[in-house]
Amino acid sequence: MKNLEKRQKYLNAKKRVEAEKGFYSHFTAYVIINVFLLLINLDFLDDGFRNFFNWNLYITPFFWGIGLFFHWVKVFNPNIIFSKQWEERKIKEILDNENTNHYL
Repeated sequence: MKNLEKRQKYLNAKKRVEAEKGFYSHFTAYVIINVFLLLINLDFLDDGFRNFFNWNLYITPFFWGIGLFFHWVKVFNPNIIFSKQWEERKIKEILDNENTNHYL
């Protein structure tokens, strides 16, 4: 039974590493490709900084960034709104309320 648990923990850890590796690959591609696209589309040599404020330059990084954010949330699972501390605090609050209301 102990070997089965160790095997399962190993497989979970390997799956986690693969997910993180996939995210970092996605992030690297995001940075490289978007910098490249920005440099090509900026046309700095001809227009200077005038073209820098063109919103069309930022459509791809913006929407791809939204996808990258959701990939990050999926991989690292940061429970931003309902954290473990919030959950424990809420459970304690409910139990305290039940205990005080029980005696009334």
